[in-house]
Amino acid sequence: MDRLSFYAKRGEPFLFVIDFEVKNIFVETIKNLKDIYFDIDGVKNFKDFKIDKDIKIVKKYPISFERYNKAFLRVQEEIKKGNTYLLNLTFPTKIEINSTLKEIFFNSSAKFKLFFKDRFVCFSPERFIEIKDNIISTYPMKGTIDANIKDAKKRILNNEKEMAEHIMVVDLLRNDLGIISKDIKVKKFRYIEKIKAGNKELLQVSSKIEGRLDKNWKDHLGDILLKLLPAGSISGTPKRKTVEIIKKVENYNRGFFTGVFGIFDGKNLDSAVMIRFIEKNKDGFIYKSGGGITIDSKAIDEYKEMVDKVYIPI
Repeated sequence: MDRLSFYAKRGEPFLFVIDFEVKNIFVETIKNLKDIYFDIDGVKNFKDFKIDKDIKIVKKYPISFERYNKAFLRVQEEIKKGNTYLLNLTFPTKIEINSTLKEIFFNSSAKFKLFFKDRFVCFSPERFIEIKDNIISTYPMKGTIDANIKDAKKRILNNEKEMAEHIMVVDLLRNDLGIISKDIKVKKFRYIEKIKAGNKELLQVSSKIEGRLDKNWKDHLGDILLKLLPAGSISGTPKRKTVEIIKKVENYNRGFFTGVFGIFDGKNLDSAVMIRFIEKNKDGFIYKSGGGITIDSKAIDEYKEMVDKVYIPI
C-alpha cells in the first residue's frame, strides 16, 4: 500500500487494483499500463471500439440450491447468535461465453469497468470511494428491482427487508468513514438510479455519505484505503467477524472479485467495487455473484438473485 501513498504524494496518476482479502495489490502509473484497460465514470485509457457480434453468456452452470442453502442456513445461525447482522454471500458460476474477455470489455456498458491482463473483466455499477477537494464520499448500493415491474420504485423503497439491509450498510459505511475523516454526513438517503442489466433495466437503491479528510491525505492514501477495506457493501456488519464467517461458509477464493479498483489523476481519486465479474482460469470462465443476507432473507429468493446477476450488460 506504500506505493499508493508514494505516487499520490508526488501527484503521479496511477491505477490500483486490490483483491478482497487485501493480499494482492496492483499499483502502476497510468503511462506504464500494459494490457490493462479501464473506464471509471467516463475517464478511460482507450478509444471506444465495438465489434459486430452478439456477445452473450451461452450457458450457466450455477452451484446447486442444496449447496447454496447449506451455506445460507449457516449464515442464518450466525445471525441468530448475533455474530453478524448482514452478510454478503457469494458463489462462483461456471459459464460458457461466445467471446473473449477483451471483446466483452469493449462491448459492455457500465459506469465502471476494468479489463485486467486477460485474467478477468468486471463491469460494475457501484462506486467505492471518491475523493475531491479533501472530501471523501462513498455510495452504498443495496436494493434492486426490475424497472418494468408495476410500481417498481414504490415497491423497492417500501420493501422492509431491503430497507433494513440498506440501513445497515449505510450505518457501517458511516462508521468506516468516521475512522479516517471528520464531519460525517449522509448527504442523500435511498435514492433511485437506473442501470442496464443485459436486456433488462433495473432500479438500484443508493445513498451518498461523505466526510472531510485532512489536507495531507495524499501522504497516507494507502493507510486510508487499508482502513476502509474490504468494502462494507460486499462484506457485511460487523465487518471483521462477518469476513471470518464469509471465509468459512463460502469455501472458495473470491480473489479480485469484490475487491476494488480505481485511479488517482494527480489531484483526485475515484474507485469502484469489483462486482459483475468474469474470471478466466485453466478450465474456462467463472462468473462470481451474490447478495446480502439478513434475518428476513429467504434462501430460494437469494439463490435466484445470485443466478440472475450472472449477465453481461451489453
